[in-house]
Formats: sequence, structure tokens, C-alpha cells
Amino acid sequence: MPFPDLVHPALGAYESAVTMPADFARFWQETLSEARAVGGAASIVPVETTLKTVEAFDVTFPGFGGHPIKGWLVLPRMREGRLPLLVQYVGYGGGRGFPHELLHWASSGFAYFRMDTRGQGSGWSTGATPDPVGSTSQIPGVMTKGILDRNDYYYRRLFTDGVRAIDALIGEDFVDAGRVAVCGGSQGGGIALAVAGIDARVKAVMPDVPFLCDFPRATRTAGRDPYLEIVRFLAQHRDKKSQVFETLSYFDGVNFARQSKAAALFSVALMDDVCPPSTVYGAFRAFAGSDKTIVDYEYNNHEGGQAFQDRQQMDWLTQQFGV
Repeated sequence: MPFPDLVHPALGAYESAVTMPADFARFWQETLSEARAVGGAASIVPVETTLKTVEAFDVTFPGFGGHPIKGWLVLPRMREGRLPLLVQYVGYGGGRGFPHELLHWASSGFAYFRMDTRGQGSGWSTGATPDPVGSTSQIPGVMTKGILDRNDYYYRRLFTDGVRAIDALIGEDFVDAGRVAVCGGSQGGGIALAVAGIDARVKAVMPDVPFLCDFPRATRTAGRDPYLEIVRFLAQHRDKKSQVFETLSYFDGVNFARQSKAAALFSVALMDDVCPPSTVYGAFRAFAGSDKTIVDYEYNNHEGGQAFQDRQQMDWLTQQFGV
């Protein structure tokens, strides 16, 4: 297939035109304060598996609105002292899956937590967390769920869940609170960027072919869903364009990138027609932290680097945290 977007050198020089609302930081501070005020404690319950080298736990913690959010915690069975914490967020349509998946992080000496995604988890991986909040009319999927009001938008709840996952685990006696990282691919990468942009406890972020970045450009250049959910919504709600993009500015990975001081390892696929590479570079170029790297996969679509990028992440994060 032809390259669907910019190529180098234009790609590496691309600067996003997304603007940050003046009350962006205050909006997120108030959102998190509201969620934390609800209170509640996490439940961490051991689960029986055939795994011999790791221990698995079924976790339920209070997310946005105190809603119960699920996740899997996996720890190395042979461990001493406090471990660096890695929280992973899941791609669009997926859920937490099973605890025996993606064992390489616990096997590398990390406390690994994979957060379930509210209201998803049936597209390609199983989930167990509903989204109990109703909304206005929307295109099927979650991209336009509550999109006419920043307070009602679906990703306000999901990004808050992402921070509350760290809240739930950071005080545990097996976690080193000074070594917290977040990661994810596609939607998970967008969530990781958001959490790293609003939670200074995150010291490292690894967005892999991240979604939810540079919405104005993405809706004009993406060739496949999920961005096209927004396009179809605007095709019917012709008078709502300004309102939609005003809402989305509070959830754009470019704006979260502008706030983060964490170390960052990005990846991008130059043939990606789901998350156009210019939108990823828009977030990467905007990223405020000085320690940032991006890995290009020139001939890959949205699958990106897969195991190659896993290896990059393991090497990079092990060096960052001295594991």
C-alpha cells in the first residue's frame, strides 16, 4: 500500500496546530479531585493459575465516580523489596483479557498491572467492566459518546480510571512509588499519554502507535475507524463541528504531551491508516520532557513493531529504572 500520510523529512518536522484550552490543567485537577473524593479501596484477590514463576491477582478499584474497575496484577513470585510499577492500558475494543497474557513484564522484575477498559472488552479481548454512565446520541463505538460536553465525554471517565489505577496500587508494599511507568498501544497509548500528562508520579511513558492524538488532523487523514466515528457523527450533526472539537481539545494527546515531564519512548508505523503517523509525531514533537525517543516502523500499518517494540520497551525501561 502507498504511504497514507506525510513521510520524512516533512513527517519529522510536523508541528500540531492543536491549541490547549486555558483551563486545561484546572479541568483535569478538578476531575481527579472529584473522583478521589468519592473514596473507596482497592480489592486485590489472588487467583489460581498454572503459572509457576509469577503470582496473579484479580484487582477491583474505584475509578471515575467510584465505579468499580477491573484489572489483572501480575508479580514475579521470587521478589525482594519494592518493584517498579508498570500500568498498561488496552487498545480500542479490548479488555483486560487473561492474567497469563503478556508475562514478559513480571518476568523482567516489574509489578505489572493491566487495566480493564470500561464499556469495551468485546472487540478482540475480553473485559469485565461496564460503563454505567448514559449519554446523548452517538455513533456506535465510544468515540462520540458524550462528545458535545467535556464533562460527559467518555474519555473523561476512562482517563480518570487510568490515574485511579495508580492511586490503587502505589501505596502497596510491593511497589516502589518512585518508579512508576505507563504504557499501551493505540487507544492504550493515548490513555498512557493522558495519564503521564496529568499525573506527575509517572516517571516513564511508552505510547505505542498512540491513538487519540491531534484530533483535527486525524479526522481528515485516517482511512479507518475509530477516528471515522467522529467523521460520521459530524456528517449528520453538521452544525456541531466547533462544539465537538472544543470538547476534544481537553482529551487530545498533544495537549497531554505538552504537560508531561516523564521520560518517553514512542513508536510509530509509517503506513498506519488508523493512527496517521503525523498525529503521533504531533504528540511526540509537543512532548515537554527532554528525555524522549521515537522508533519508526517504516513498512508497518497499525500493528506497528509488535514483538520488536516489546523488546525496545523492555530494554529502555530496564535502563530507566535500573531493574
